[in-house]
Amino acid sequence: MIYSEKVMDHFANPRNVGEIEDADGIGEVGNAKCGDIMKMYIKVNDSVITDVKFKTFGCGAAIATSSIATEMIKGKPIEEALKVTNKAVIEALDGLPPAKLHCSVLAEQAMKAAISDYYTRQGIDPTPFVGETCGCDDCEGCH
Repeated sequence: MIYSEKVMDHFANPRNVGEIEDADGIGEVGNAKCGDIMKMYIKVNDSVITDVKFKTFGCGAAIATSSIATEMIKGKPIEEALKVTNKAVIEALDGLPPAKLHCSVLAEQAMKAAISDYYTRQGIDPTPFVGETCGCDDCEGCH
C-alpha cells in the first residue's frame, strides 16, 4: 500500500494525541470490520473548539486521519467544524488507498460524535446541528 508523505508524517508524528480530563464533549466510534477505534475529546468556549485531542487504536491510516482531523477543527467554530467531511480529511492528507477510505469516515464520525456529546451535555438536542449519528459498525454501508 502506498501512502502519501502527509499520511506518513501524521502517522509518525501525530498531532493532538491524548485526552482532555475535563472535556466538554467526547466521541467514540469504532469499526468492527477493521478493529479501529477512535476517541475524540473537545474543549469548547463561546461555540469555538479551543482544544481537541484524540486516542486511536488502529492502523497508520486511522492514526493519520485522526491527527489531521483534529488539526482541521482546532480553533474553529463548531458550525465550521461540522462541515469537515471525510472527503476533506482525505484531501488534506493528499489521498488514501481505497482500502483505507473507511478511516476518514471514522475520523468524521468521531468529530461529530464529540460535538453531539457537547450539545447533549448542554441540554440541547444535537440532531438539528449534527444530524443523525449512525451508530453502526460499518458506516460504508449507510453513508
